[in-house]
Amino acid sequence: MIKVTDLVKKFGRFTAVDSISFEVAPGDILGFLGPNGAGKSTTMRIITCFIPPTSGTVTVNGHDIARDAIAVRRQIGYLPESAPSYGEMTVDEFLRFVGDVRGMTSAERDRRKDEVMDLTALHGVREQLIETLSKGFRQRVCLAQALIHDPPVLILDEPTDGLDPNQKHDMRNLIRQMSAKKTIVLSTHILEEMEAVCTRAIIISEGRIVVDTTPEQLAAMSSHHNAVTLKTQVQHAAGLRADLRALPGVEQVTEETRAGGTVFELFPQKNALILSEVTRFLETRRIPVDELFVQRGHVDEVFRDVTRAVTD
Repeated sequence: MIKVTDLVKKFGRFTAVDSISFEVAPGDILGFLGPNGAGKSTTMRIITCFIPPTSGTVTVNGHDIARDAIAVRRQIGYLPESAPSYGEMTVDEFLRFVGDVRGMTSAERDRRKDEVMDLTALHGVREQLIETLSKGFRQRVCLAQALIHDPPVLILDEPTDGLDPNQKHDMRNLIRQMSAKKTIVLSTHILEEMEAVCTRAIIISEGRIVVDTTPEQLAAMSSHHNAVTLKTQVQHAAGLRADLRALPGVEQVTEETRAGGTVFELFPQKNALILSEVTRFLETRRIPVDELFVQRGHVDEVFRDVTRAVTD
């Protein structure tokens, strides 16, 4: 649905996007991640035909951004960062205006306007001036305008920026719901959001792609992947630590004393599964357990490692 090939964007001597290539398949929810200034928004503005590339090609549903920008824009619904709109218009007026700009018939425009208001829960504020709305509702209005022409591709730049926890939950559910019929590229710096919503993750740093994988595989790159956390009130924890370190498959054990007990982290050799060995040992020794669980992995650790590697 989206194909990016050797994309480069320079602003004078500064290279914002440095020869990146990737493809996005129908039904994907691609999380586009990176530190501030990494080139995420620049890449999205190129895909949506807001700025031209210095070199390279981009096609959206078979249409080239350089040769047929109008056709590309018809394929895309774009939610820019900060949700720009016309504050002096009511929600209803703004969506009607966007439908007219999109060249929709009045009947089609009104039908789609009502559908996207249902989808984004805007009927309660339809006659309210946009400038009087909360940030969460303004974000919904801008999402509604991106959806009004029912595009097959959605480009969402920081879609939950400034939303409260309930609004973020609703937005993420909506994104998952829409992915059944749409290809979605989601720019975010919130790693929790990527894990909650996306089927694939690209991390970009200094204008270059450093990781392209699934959220599950990204978590598996963490040193905490398959690590076992144990909390116990047992006394003489130092001796217990040595015994835990001697278990098959255990590479390292850390220990931290907290209120109400001691917390151990057992790190496996080469991400091996060690829970059964740990459980068997605890049962045999009759060690009281307050908590015992396997860690999925720390995505923030992987993010720091791969982006710092580029900077260093």
